[in-house]
Amino acid sequence: MTPHYSKIHNRFSWEGYHLNSKGLVDLGYSFIKEGGPHEKSIGEFLLNWLDERDFVLTSSSGSTGAPKLMPLSKQSMVNSAIATGDALNLEAGQTCLLCLPATHIAGKMMLVRAMILGLELHYVSPSKSPLRLTKKSFDFCAMTPMQLKNSMHRIDSIGKILVGGGVVSSTIKEALPNKTVQVFETFGMTETFSHVALKKLHTNSGAALGFTPLPGISVSKDDRGCLIIQAPHILEGVLVTNDLVEIHTDGSFSWLGRLDNVINSGGVKLYPEKIEKSLSSYIELPYFIAALPNQELGECVGLLIEGPHQELDPKTFDLLDRFEKPKGVYFIEKFSYTSNGKVQRKETVAQLLKALKK
Repeated sequence: MTPHYSKIHNRFSWEGYHLNSKGLVDLGYSFIKEGGPHEKSIGEFLLNWLDERDFVLTSSSGSTGAPKLMPLSKQSMVNSAIATGDALNLEAGQTCLLCLPATHIAGKMMLVRAMILGLELHYVSPSKSPLRLTKKSFDFCAMTPMQLKNSMHRIDSIGKILVGGGVVSSTIKEALPNKTVQVFETFGMTETFSHVALKKLHTNSGAALGFTPLPGISVSKDDRGCLIIQAPHILEGVLVTNDLVEIHTDGSFSWLGRLDNVINSGGVKLYPEKIEKSLSSYIELPYFIAALPNQELGECVGLLIEGPHQELDPKTFDLLDRFEKPKGVYFIEKFSYTSNGKVQRKETVAQLLKALKK
């Protein structure tokens, strides 16, 4: 029988203290009244989760459009948490670390997983290096790629890690085979209650080919080559995305990039996200690939890097074919970001084009 969102697992605990619904309400009020900014957001979510409504409001990431408030079904969030628990073999009583802000879906879902699966939850203030704030070991955690990169010194103190919200660099992937931690790259969005598919970044026989859908979820693609998600336990109907994918015979899929970002350079379609992966071993600063106007080609590949001008390694573009190589490299003092730290590509490109016209 599927747990109901109104029921808190009897093995759930907060920093070692077993709390029922009343205890969590008291904790929520305490955080709102006396806590720091990240604790206030936790408190607000706890009170929303435990109110009489069957949904919670959360903000979309804003990375592919203006952020917007979305009502998310509490029961669908429960079902998503259970699917993750099944996929990762999480068990009641295991420990987990919350190091993401509860203002967005990734942090909210960590709280839901703990309450529904009966995990022992601990938390630290969200930062670029969360493991520097605790000396404990944990069975489970979710991080951004930057947090994972900055936690390599103690990464084996965690059993399983979900990583999402950005590109996982080649540098990170190359370091993982020397670690005992199991790291899973996630694929999902706010509309799917965090992730719908996972990709294990290293195994005894090498990294997985693509993202494997969670239990109860199936995928296909439309005539544009974009992903269609069917998840009856969390979604009504089907979700048609703008994510270009390649679907493999085993049911997994590889993500090629966003349809919105595809560059048509002289009739050749180029995928910025693919190019970015090839550059990840050579560029340490934040960067991205974008379409820039070009009189001859219509659009051309541009490389935008955040920070002061510097010389790039001569090998930076060796892995790119001739169409993928940037026609221009531009250093920008500060990219445009969403409230949860994702680069706003279109706004940043507009900023660059405006500067180039001066």
